[in-house]
Amino acid sequence: MTPSAHDQVAILAQQREELSLALRRAEQAHCLAIIDHLAAKIRARCSEAVYVAFDRSGEDRAVTVHGVLGEQPSPLGACPWLWDGTETGHPLNEIDSDITLDVEYALLPPTSPVWALVHRNTGMDGSWLLELPPVDRAARVAELIRGHHPAATAVVVDGRAGGGRVVGVIEDQADGDAPVPVARPRLSRACDDALTRLVAQVFLLPSLADRHLMPVPRGFAHPHGSSVSDQVRLMPLPPTA
Repeated sequence: MTPSAHDQVAILAQQREELSLALRRAEQAHCLAIIDHLAAKIRARCSEAVYVAFDRSGEDRAVTVHGVLGEQPSPLGACPWLWDGTETGHPLNEIDSDITLDVEYALLPPTSPVWALVHRNTGMDGSWLLELPPVDRAARVAELIRGHHPAATAVVVDGRAGGGRVVGVIEDQADGDAPVPVARPRLSRACDDALTRLVAQVFLLPSLADRHLMPVPRGFAHPHGSSVSDQVRLMPLPPTA
């Protein structure tokens, strides 16, 4: 039977929505991949780098990079400056323009996941800090989870909640055909926020999703009463170094 004009409109509208969603996810993954590539270039020249300090101004939201900073030594300490673009002969001078262009491009879309890595630079008025992604996201997830669940071997993650959320923790493997016991996560607010950002990035990047996300255990019941879809996955945790 030939579809009616009304049916054709509905079919095409659905296809358009699916393609629009796929395009948005591809754009977000591309922005994240740019920052991953930038982080690798920066760390190859300055292994202690953690943040890029910058600001955005003008109608075109042009980025001005102020430098690269290291890890904050204590909650009250200031992040050490590792490069500010003025030191002659510093290895990061070689990629000065790359840093500016990559940060600018990755932050251009309002829905870019890179915005989740940006926060105010309290040590410099009017500027921002972009936190470079960890070299190994799965290892960082394991480190954060085991700070609250030392015996954790895997987590259950939901890609629908804020882009990615840890909704269950597996601390013991079940024997035989018994369902795997899944505990509700007991996390601090800061830890939960950090995990949400990391898990969202794993879902977005196809290479990481294929490597780290697996089907959920048999008999798993979502703790929030939600349905279990292909966006609810098991993420085994690597051994903590």
